[in-house]
Amino acid sequence: MTISLMGGIFTNGHPLEKICGADPLPSQREKINSLFGVEVHENNDEAVANADIILLAVKPQMMESSVSSIAVATQSTQPLFISIAAGIRVSAITSWLKRDSAIVRIMPNTPSLIQAGAAALYANNMATEEQKEIAETIIRSVGTAIWVENESLLDTVTALSGSGPAYFFLLMEVLEKAATGLGLNQAQARLLTLETAIGAAKMAIESELDVMELRQQVTSPGGTTEQALDVLKRGNIEKLFQEALTAAHQRSKELADTFGGAGS
Repeated sequence: MTISLMGGIFTNGHPLEKICGADPLPSQREKINSLFGVEVHENNDEAVANADIILLAVKPQMMESSVSSIAVATQSTQPLFISIAAGIRVSAITSWLKRDSAIVRIMPNTPSLIQAGAAALYANNMATEEQKEIAETIIRSVGTAIWVENESLLDTVTALSGSGPAYFFLLMEVLEKAATGLGLNQAQARLLTLETAIGAAKMAIESELDVMELRQQVTSPGGTTEQALDVLKRGNIEKLFQEALTAAHQRSKELADTFGGAGS
């Protein structure tokens, strides 16, 4: 995700000389340097020295040690902290920094890797409008984004767009398998499944109609689509998805409690 964001940032014209990073692994430092030509330090303090913006892109279980390690080095500069770590609340970051700071949390998803992400942002009251605009520009370099006013809504975003790609992959997997069972070969089933998914999504994006109306337009009374949808409805697909998102939402909250430490 970090490499994806850096690629998006550079694509949007941000100068290389104003960006640097830090990673404890020599292999990762070499990889990032070879990809983008930016300086990558071993020590966090060297990377954050005089920084206006600090992107916190480490695993949730590493966040406390990473933030605590730069608390002193960033005391005088008061930068904007942008976190893409799932489940780490603003209160936890504030606690580890041992002071109030401008913080923006971003919940991206894996399609950001191909500049097709869907993300949500939340800012605390220390973040200025200019800082929020900067954070939005960064995440929009790899897809689309929305703002939420309540931090707890990021748990819902995690359940929807964060985990969402897996729901669609599962649906594609099931459709492919069903189509091969009905006679298509694997390549044919895959191509038609993927192109149908792309086409449906594009129609939904470009149409002024909502998805329910679009569904109704392609569902002729007594036709094949109606028969298929009746089977899905009898299987209570709506209830299943409600339960699925609720489970993901609850797990997101549990992970926040686990990794949030004293700040949660």
